[in-house]
Amino acid sequence: MAKRDPNKPLTSLPADYEIGYRKPPTHTRFKPGQSGNPAGRPRGAKKQQLSPSPHAEHLKTIILEEAYRTIRINDPNGAIAMSMAQAVVRSLAVNAAKGRQRAQRLFTQLLTATERDNKRLHEEWLQTAIKYKVDWEIELERRKLLGIKAPDPIPHPDHIIIDFATGSVRITGPMTKEEKPDWERMAAHKVKCDAEIAELEKLLAEDPQAPHREQILQEIERLKRIRELISRALPDE
Repeated sequence: MAKRDPNKPLTSLPADYEIGYRKPPTHTRFKPGQSGNPAGRPRGAKKQQLSPSPHAEHLKTIILEEAYRTIRINDPNGAIAMSMAQAVVRSLAVNAAKGRQRAQRLFTQLLTATERDNKRLHEEWLQTAIKYKVDWEIELERRKLLGIKAPDPIPHPDHIIIDFATGSVRITGPMTKEEKPDWERMAAHKVKCDAEIAELEKLLAEDPQAPHREQILQEIERLKRIRELISRALPDE
């Protein structure tokens, strides 16, 4: 079969040139040394695998999801639901109570480490609260002496109640400026409850036979319950 001159147009192919399966036209064939896919992946290169973000911690996420997945376990009082982590700790504690030495050793180590960490965090929180309260009390006194007008800190040092006998710390005010309006509304509502209770009690004291006495007593009890709820978050000074 005669060779086609590549400089001649396709229409000038010899009449006896076969074109068919596995016999493409000569001008469309790959030339020696030329890639058939110049823009593609180099020959021999492996397909790149997608890798997770370097900051992602997928295994930790899986472990936490499994640890706090709810399961049902058999209890003497019937089946109960709890997290996987709680079920594991309960099983360890039960085996320790049964006298199994390995379980006793593991449970003791776990309990000691937990109590130690809690104590450390509590002491850090107590020292932080003391320092914050003292520093701001000094600063507010300095402002007062110099006549400096500036916004009060949040939380206010007066709202940080430290019980040195027990080492406990209570916050009786807003922790952020976003919370401040809610606390101010609670404080105003508490004052309003006090005023209404005093007014109704005065009314009953002045006129023991006042009309609708039972309704007034019920209203006083309702206001006292509301005040009690507010006082749980905003105790009396």
